[in-house]
Amino acid sequence: MLKEFKKFIARGNVLDMAVGVIVGGAFSAIITSLVNNIFTPIIGLILGGVDFSNLSIKFKDAEIMYGAFIQSVIDFLIVAFCLFIVVKVVNKVMHPKKEEKVPEKKIEKTPELKTLEEIRDLLKK
Repeated sequence: MLKEFKKFIARGNVLDMAVGVIVGGAFSAIITSLVNNIFTPIIGLILGGVDFSNLSIKFKDAEIMYGAFIQSVIDFLIVAFCLFIVVKVVNKVMHPKKEEKVPEKKIEKTPELKTLEEIRDLLKK
Protein backbone atom coordinates (compact mmCIF):
# COMPACT_ATOMS: atom_id res chain seq x y z
CA MET A 1 0.00 0.00 0.00
CA LEU A 2 2.88 2.34 0.77
CA LYS A 3 4.39 1.70 -2.67
CA GLU A 4 1.08 2.52 -4.34
CA PHE A 5 0.85 5.74 -2.35
CA LYS A 6 4.42 6.71 -3.35
CA LYS A 7 3.58 5.97 -6.98
CA PHE A 8 0.41 8.07 -6.72
CA ILE A 9 2.23 11.04 -5.17
CA ALA A 10 5.11 10.84 -7.64
CA ARG A 11 2.82 11.09 -10.65
CA GLY A 12 3.09 14.40 -12.49
CA ASN A 13 -0.62 15.16 -12.29
CA VAL A 14 -0.67 15.22 -8.49
CA LEU A 15 2.34 17.51 -8.28
CA ASP A 16 0.93 19.81 -10.96
CA MET A 17 -2.37 19.96 -9.11
CA ALA A 18 -0.62 20.73 -5.81
CA VAL A 19 1.34 23.57 -7.40
CA GLY A 20 -1.86 24.85 -9.01
CA VAL A 21 -3.70 24.90 -5.70
CA ILE A 22 -0.86 26.74 -3.94
CA VAL A 23 -0.46 29.30 -6.72
CA GLY A 24 -4.24 29.65 -6.90
CA GLY A 25 -4.38 30.43 -3.19
CA ALA A 26 -1.70 33.08 -3.53
CA PHE A 27 -3.37 34.48 -6.64
CA SER A 28 -6.65 34.64 -4.73
CA ALA A 29 -5.19 37.36 -2.49
CA ILE A 30 -4.32 39.45 -5.53
CA ILE A 31 -7.80 39.11 -7.03
CA THR A 32 -9.47 39.82 -3.67
CA SER A 33 -7.39 42.97 -3.28
CA LEU A 34 -8.19 44.06 -6.84
CA VAL A 35 -11.91 43.57 -6.23
CA ASN A 36 -12.06 45.10 -2.73
CA ASN A 37 -9.72 48.04 -3.27
CA ILE A 38 -10.34 49.02 -6.89
CA PHE A 39 -13.49 47.64 -8.50
CA THR A 40 -15.90 47.65 -5.54
CA PRO A 41 -15.36 51.36 -4.74
CA ILE A 42 -15.84 52.24 -8.41
CA ILE A 43 -19.05 50.19 -8.60
CA GLY A 44 -20.15 51.72 -5.29
CA LEU A 45 -19.81 55.18 -6.84
CA ILE A 46 -21.78 54.14 -9.89
CA LEU A 47 -24.57 52.48 -7.89
CA GLY A 48 -24.62 55.18 -5.22
CA GLY A 49 -23.37 52.94 -2.41
CA VAL A 50 -26.21 50.41 -2.59
CA ASP A 51 -25.74 47.60 -0.05
CA PHE A 52 -28.03 44.61 -0.37
CA SER A 53 -26.61 42.66 2.58
CA ASN A 54 -29.12 44.01 5.13
CA LEU A 55 -32.25 43.08 3.15
CA SER A 56 -34.31 40.35 4.77
CA ILE A 57 -37.80 38.95 5.22
CA LYS A 58 -39.13 37.90 8.62
CA PHE A 59 -41.23 34.74 8.50
CA LYS A 60 -42.52 33.73 11.93
CA ASP A 61 -39.34 33.18 13.97
CA ALA A 62 -37.03 32.83 10.98
CA GLU A 63 -35.29 35.69 9.24
CA ILE A 64 -34.48 35.04 5.57
CA MET A 65 -31.42 37.10 4.63
CA TYR A 66 -31.94 37.25 0.86
CA GLY A 67 -29.93 40.46 0.66
CA ALA A 68 -26.76 38.67 1.76
CA PHE A 69 -27.32 36.17 -1.05
CA ILE A 70 -27.77 38.96 -3.60
CA GLN A 71 -24.60 40.64 -2.30
CA SER A 72 -22.69 37.34 -2.58
CA VAL A 73 -23.84 36.90 -6.19
CA ILE A 74 -22.75 40.45 -7.03
CA ASP A 75 -19.37 39.89 -5.33
CA PHE A 76 -18.92 36.63 -7.28
CA LEU A 77 -19.67 38.37 -10.58
CA ILE A 78 -17.18 41.13 -9.78
CA VAL A 79 -14.49 38.59 -8.86
CA ALA A 80 -15.20 36.49 -11.96
CA PHE A 81 -15.01 39.58 -14.20
CA CYS A 82 -11.74 40.70 -12.60
CA LEU A 83 -10.27 37.25 -13.01
CA PHE A 84 -11.37 37.23 -16.65
CA ILE A 85 -9.63 40.58 -17.24
CA VAL A 86 -6.43 39.45 -15.48
CA VAL A 87 -6.28 36.17 -17.43
CA LYS A 88 -6.92 38.03 -20.69
CA VAL A 89 -4.09 40.51 -20.00
CA VAL A 90 -1.68 37.75 -18.92
CA ASN A 91 -2.47 35.71 -22.03
CA LYS A 92 -1.90 38.75 -24.23
CA VAL A 93 1.48 39.39 -22.58
CA MET A 94 2.59 35.75 -22.51
CA HIS A 95 1.31 34.77 -25.96
CA PRO A 96 1.38 37.76 -28.29
CA LYS A 97 -0.41 37.21 -31.56
CA LYS A 98 1.93 36.78 -34.44
CA GLU A 99 0.60 37.74 -37.79
CA GLU A 100 1.38 34.98 -40.16
CA LYS A 101 1.74 35.92 -43.78
CA VAL A 102 0.00 33.39 -45.89
CA PRO A 103 1.91 32.89 -49.10
CA GLU A 104 -0.23 33.62 -52.09
CA LYS A 105 -0.95 30.56 -54.10
CA LYS A 106 -0.69 31.09 -57.78
CA ILE A 107 -3.79 29.67 -59.34
CA GLU A 108 -3.23 27.92 -62.60
CA LYS A 109 -5.75 29.10 -65.12
CA THR A 110 -7.72 26.41 -66.79
CA PRO A 111 -8.58 26.74 -70.48
CA GLU A 112 -12.20 27.46 -69.50
CA LEU A 113 -11.11 30.30 -67.19
CA LYS A 114 -8.91 31.78 -69.93
CA THR A 115 -11.83 31.69 -72.34
CA LEU A 116 -14.13 33.36 -69.80
CA GLU A 117 -11.54 36.09 -69.17
CA GLU A 118 -11.26 36.71 -72.92
CA ILE A 119 -15.05 37.01 -73.18
CA ARG A 120 -15.09 39.39 -70.23
CA ASP A 121 -12.36 41.55 -71.77
CA LEU A 122 -14.20 41.64 -75.13
CA LEU A 123 -17.43 42.67 -73.41
CA LYS A 124 -15.63 45.49 -71.59
CA LYS A 125 -14.53 46.94 -74.96
